[in-house]
Parts: sequence; C-alpha cells; structure tokens
Amino acid sequence: MFERISVKISETVEILKKLGYACEDVSPKEFYDYMTGETPTGDTITLEDILQNEYLMVHEIVEISELKKKGIPITKQTIMSFYPKTTYEVHLTATEYELTHALNRKDYAWIKLRMAHAKNWLRDKNLPKELLPRCKSLIKKFAKYLH
Repeated sequence: MFERISVKISETVEILKKLGYACEDVSPKEFYDYMTGETPTGDTITLEDILQNEYLMVHEIVEISELKKKGIPITKQTIMSFYPKTTYEVHLTATEYELTHALNRKDYAWIKLRMAHAKNWLRDKNLPKELLPRCKSLIKKFAKYLH
C-alpha cells in the first residue's frame, strides 16, 4: 500500500511543480494517516477514490503540504485538531490548485462537479466568517467556466 501511495505522491508533486506550487515533503505514512483520520463531516470519499483520481490527489497533497508549512504535524487527528479555521484555509488553497489543474486540462466537467459542492460551502455554518470572502472569490473565479 505504501509503495503505491509513494508513487502517487511523486506523480502529484510533479503536477504541482508545473502549477508553480512549492510542495513540502509528504511521506506515504503521513498521507495514509491524514486520509484515514477522523473528519467532522464524515467524508465518504475513500483512500482508494483519492488514489485513483489525479485531481483529488492534487487537492490532498496541497492540503497536507499547507498544514506542514504551518508547522502542523500530520496524524490521524490533524483535521479534528485544527478544525475549523485551519482546516478550511488549507481546503480552499487545495481546491484552487485542484481546479486550476482541471482548467489547464480543459476538464470542465470536473470543475462543474466540484463547483456544485463549493456553492454549498457558502451555507456551511462551520465555515469561519473571515474565510467567506475568500470562498466567494474562489467560486467566482471558476464559475465562469460552467457554461
């Protein structure tokens, strides 16, 4: 399992370099722990779903990298320990890189799918108020590709 995760991380880091993102080192164990840890929303996306999807890999590697840049250790408890503010901050950053990658590949179907989720964030009671303008800006930036 860790060998496969390692390969997927390496492939994703190469994609992120092309997007101009400076990625922190993410170990397969950190990735596994982060992906299998507890979440406040009861995510239904599985580790396998993520490993099979380039866009979700970009998203998760950016999230982990952004947490590491803040000096936060990556464990099964990371998401719960830094929820909601930091968790939402890194999620928004990761979403922007994920959607930029989809845009570069002209994958408008993926952008449309993810933007449907993003609009729900505006009604999320847990989204810290100070992140609302950033969330709206992200939605506006990619909404124009939804014709």
